[in-house]
Amino acid sequence: MNQDQLKTLVAQAALQYIEPGQIVGVGTGSTVNKFIDALATVKQRIRGAVSSSEASSERLRAHGIAVLDANAVESLALYVDGADEIDPHGCMIKGGGAALTREKIVAALAERFICIADESKYVPVLGRFALPVEVIPMAAQQIARRFAAHGGVATLRLQGGQPLRTDNGQHILDVTGLCIDEPLAFESEVNNWPGVVCVGVFAHQKASVCLLGTAEGVRTLRF
Repeated sequence: MNQDQLKTLVAQAALQYIEPGQIVGVGTGSTVNKFIDALATVKQRIRGAVSSSEASSERLRAHGIAVLDANAVESLALYVDGADEIDPHGCMIKGGGAALTREKIVAALAERFICIADESKYVPVLGRFALPVEVIPMAAQQIARRFAAHGGVATLRLQGGQPLRTDNGQHILDVTGLCIDEPLAFESEVNNWPGVVCVGVFAHQKASVCLLGTAEGVRTLRF
């Protein structure tokens, strides 16, 4: 199976975790788009969804699925999202789609994080994928210097030749050259740097389950 087929496979497998009457937390990205399409086939079973991006909200509404404001929900039974990388402990790098801050907010509402990914995303140590960091624009260069002290190279993400603006109106730095062998401590440290809105390490909100698409089918990892 190709990567697109693996994404479809894990997206459909995630439906088994949805129980009648639930409000489902929904992430962002190409794998999640497959999940939203799959969710539409059982939409009569759920009360609605809390979405992590404008793009996902549009796709959910197009399928006739009600999108609820996160402030209107006290908790979620589960949050379904992809990952750019996931390690053997369930810690992830996320933010390739620039929605990391809202993804982390919705993930924090959920009792369980169901990660859906193909096997190329499974790594022994985080850091091969460029780490996205959402920043307040005036702090970008200061934050880039801090990453340089950690051996990282921070590059401002562009869109159409201009700095990309997130749904929150902020910028993204993509940081290469990192080896994140202590994700929890690293996430805590970077979150304390002035000007950082959100770092794309998900260790405090790590996965509970990962549905990993492989050539042999869906492999279920529990953390």
